[in-house]
Amino acid sequence: MGLFDRVMAGAVPVIPRPIVREVSSRYIAGTRLEDAVRVIRALNSEGCVATVDVLGESTTDKARASATLSEYKRVVDTLERNGLESGISVKLTALGLALDEELCRANLEELVEYAGERGRFVRVDMEDSPYTEKTIRMVLDARSRHENVGAVIQAYMRRSIDDVQRLVEAGVSVRLCKGIYDEPREIAYKDYDTVRQNYVFLLEELLRGGCYVGVATHDEYLVWHALRLVHQLGVSKDRYEFQMLLGVDEELRRILVRDGHKVRVYVPYGEQWYEYSTRRLKENPKIAGYVTLDVLQSVGGALKRVAGH
Repeated sequence: MGLFDRVMAGAVPVIPRPIVREVSSRYIAGTRLEDAVRVIRALNSEGCVATVDVLGESTTDKARASATLSEYKRVVDTLERNGLESGISVKLTALGLALDEELCRANLEELVEYAGERGRFVRVDMEDSPYTEKTIRMVLDARSRHENVGAVIQAYMRRSIDDVQRLVEAGVSVRLCKGIYDEPREIAYKDYDTVRQNYVFLLEELLRGGCYVGVATHDEYLVWHALRLVHQLGVSKDRYEFQMLLGVDEELRRILVRDGHKVRVYVPYGEQWYEYSTRRLKENPKIAGYVTLDVLQSVGGALKRVAGH
């Protein structure tokens, strides 16, 4: 992480809200479910599938957790009504994990059952380390009764190999990502190359273990290793997919689709777009650096257009 990135991450709170919205519009479908529908329909026409995330987490209010559950049911119904190829992604803190673990468990059970009755998959997102063990346990518990629920593993966590083994044993579908939260070194790898190597190691364990794997990365080095492992292990195309964020490396996304690989795009929407955007920028200084450069380029382009007139 460079000095520039750290400085830009610290400056996030003073970035004007309209600029944050302009930049985040590439990565967030919009504030309404209708915005997500429009984006998913376009992705489906390009040969991609999707997963929908209703923005909002760290809920400490029972009514808000209930409202989030209701909104996800509305998402499932809307996907069905429009015939869209998409599942849903949910953070357990949005369902009340930080408030009451049993409340969250009941909400997750209700959501997974509701989605399953309509043929939709629920991906339980991984959050920062205070929730890792609770999330793994809750997914394993739900998976013992429902097949349409999966987990997320972060390659930078030192514990991830143990978690992978638990998930493999239970036959849980896993999305494998690098991880974005700023965790202490005693529980997370900090070296970039080490995280990459651990990603490849965990991916091989998942593929050898027979899990369905979502290879969630925009790092072409990791995409290459995924393709190598798929080839070497003889993994059929119905046992893996690539997963990417909306608005990130669309060229690589098109290449993977062209070559016949399933690609799922993460589509977030909701009124809490600003909180989501600023939190992600502060948690990941490297992204903050990219965003700042993006802003500067956008401003430069605007000035050129004005000068041209």
